[in-house]
Amino acid sequence: MGKVPNAKDIKSFLFLQKLGLRLGAMGLALLLWLFVVSENEYTMVVDVPIEARNLPAGHAHKKEVPSSAKVRLRGRGRSLFKTIILKNFIPDFKLVLDLERISEEYDFLLNDYFERYPQKVVIPSTFEVKYVEVIYPSSVHISLDEYKEKMVSILPNILIQPAPGFTLVGPPIISPDKVKIAGSWNIVENVINVYSVPDTVLNATNRISLTLSLEAEQGQLIEYTPRNVNFQQSVQSISERIISEIPVKVLNKTEDLQVFVSPQTVSLTVVGGMNYIANLQPDDISITVDFKLWNAQQQFYDVKVQTSVDVIDWMDLSPKSIELVVTKRVG
Repeated sequence: MGKVPNAKDIKSFLFLQKLGLRLGAMGLALLLWLFVVSENEYTMVVDVPIEARNLPAGHAHKKEVPSSAKVRLRGRGRSLFKTIILKNFIPDFKLVLDLERISEEYDFLLNDYFERYPQKVVIPSTFEVKYVEVIYPSSVHISLDEYKEKMVSILPNILIQPAPGFTLVGPPIISPDKVKIAGSWNIVENVINVYSVPDTVLNATNRISLTLSLEAEQGQLIEYTPRNVNFQQSVQSISERIISEIPVKVLNKTEDLQVFVSPQTVSLTVVGGMNYIANLQPDDISITVDFKLWNAQQQFYDVKVQTSVDVIDWMDLSPKSIELVVTKRVG
């Protein structure tokens, strides 16, 4: 069996580990200092944004253009260091691809292109560095398509979990409920709905009001107007209420017979959101009996109860069955 390290061994190991990290940090800082203060010229590979501009009218990108390229730059140590620090904050630091004369497909061979059009390499003079070459990618494929716009519905991708004793009432309200999408004809044509970015609300006890961002379809190839929508959902405490004098309706009556129900109304208890059930009317609940079930030897029939989706449950139906009185129609 191997030797089990004791506390002294562990302490020595941790000391050496910390010492190694400190020496490494000091060495890196020394190299960085020498690099920054040095007047010597160096080359360094830097990520430079790519901007595809002058998109032909009536066209859109069918495939995404790379957002950046790895470019070799030359300059003094301090200039390269300044470039690394400031490049993400300066908009005029980029490689420009001019799409003006492209119809559908084109391959930009980057080093050849920027050799022919050096003005397309945009580097602020204050950086004091020079462009050398593009390392990666060697080329950029541009694929264009006809431009198309259309309106599509928004589907909220949000999970709402009410707190115990509460319930969701009614459908969510989304404003606006449609969004304009625009981009490549082949992509836009196949989009039916747009979803919001997934979100979750737990233990909800009050009305929910949120701003939802729309989830990007096909990366940046589709434009959305607007990019955000308002979302509202009613959340109410669960309560009970007795509703009386609900009319009983007879289905599938025949023309030669007169049908009467006794009693003509029933009552029951509904369970649901407190504010919602407080506004329920007897006509909002459907109580029916099917005349197809009638026969002369049977007097009482069970009724069928139908409520809206926002009624969680119903109970205590009274009476549970009704009488069908059938007579021949006179005349």
